[in-house]
Amino acid sequence: MAAEAEPGPSAVVDTTDGGPAMRWVVTPLLAAFEPPMRWLQTKLGLRGLPYVFLLPTMAIFGLFSFLPALLNIYISFTGGASTILADRPFVGLRNYEALLACESIFVPKSCPVSGFGFWTGMWNTLLFAVIQVPIMTAVALATAIVLNREIRARGFWRALFFYPVMLSPVVVAVVWDWVLKRRGILNALLAELAETRNALAAWGPLEMVAKIAALLVVAAIARRLWALRAKGGLAIAALVLCACAAAWLVFAWDVRASIATQAWRPVNWLADANSSWPFFWVVFVYTWSHLGFFMLILLAGLQAIPRDLYEAAEMDGTPKWRAFVRITVPLLMPTLLVVLVLSLIRAFQIFDEVYVLTGGGPGTATRMVIQEIYESAFVSDAKLYGVAAAASVLLAGVVLVLTLVQLALTRRKAGA
Repeated sequence: MAAEAEPGPSAVVDTTDGGPAMRWVVTPLLAAFEPPMRWLQTKLGLRGLPYVFLLPTMAIFGLFSFLPALLNIYISFTGGASTILADRPFVGLRNYEALLACESIFVPKSCPVSGFGFWTGMWNTLLFAVIQVPIMTAVALATAIVLNREIRARGFWRALFFYPVMLSPVVVAVVWDWVLKRRGILNALLAELAETRNALAAWGPLEMVAKIAALLVVAAIARRLWALRAKGGLAIAALVLCACAAAWLVFAWDVRASIATQAWRPVNWLADANSSWPFFWVVFVYTWSHLGFFMLILLAGLQAIPRDLYEAAEMDGTPKWRAFVRITVPLLMPTLLVVLVLSLIRAFQIFDEVYVLTGGGPGTATRMVIQEIYESAFVSDAKLYGVAAAASVLLAGVVLVLTLVQLALTRRKAGA
């Protein structure tokens, strides 16, 4: 029996059976577009017709992406405080010299004023990327591995971890500001915990109950070790340690002193200049808000690994850690590299969360390079548009290199 012939590209689609909407709206609309499309196909041919459909998107992309980039490059070679291009004098490389004329770029204090802010922000951004990217990748990988297993309510957990990605960066920063400010939720919880510990330390039977519970735990461990005593001296040494621990618990452990604590003094987590807490919380909040995006990419990579490989390894008695090292890591490496490069590019673009959360402070501890560019152009009294444009061009060069690396890795993955 001969197969039914498929309709050709120029065949007219029968739209009369699609209901009233199809009959009264779609069909006349298609009929209206048919003559100009036929004319375009005649003039451009089938190979040129796709560019007609791409033209609106390319025009919008060029208008809102390429044109501002070209204007930014031009402004980086001009001076003055005017926003009108005709009123901005050409100054050559003077704006770049203001950023790069340093005795050493590793010592921002040796730079001019504009260079000091730029290199302070650049080194803070680099430090942020060096710390945050490995943490983000490791936590996203661990989360993806757990959520790739057959656990209860897996869909709910996946949605829960992805939910912060859908929030606005400003909303994320405001929420965490409520948690971390001096009179915020975290300080209130820690103060409540300190009061609870002191109340527990004042409980009458605490000494006896705590020691009995600890001795029961030690006894359970010793019982397991006693069963293993025939396998070597290590188990016997552990038994001796258990006996010493039991003696210390009975005769030397001061339960009340170990539980009681001083009243909690609120910490200004986001403004304490004598600690690293502001930078720590910037890394934490940024990782929390973007974790779901990278987790989703790694989850897709994990699901692309054939299950047959794990089943064969299990039949051979391969330990799970060995299957992870020999199967999961090599096959996930292309996806992992893409995640690393993407997270690195995003780390260099950090602005919203930090600007709302700490404002770059205390001092310049969390001042990133994007904030420096923004404030040079729009916040400072001098309105250094040219210097800010030059700084953004230099930063764009860094991001461009990272993007090229990502494209190379993506193509290598596609060709694998």
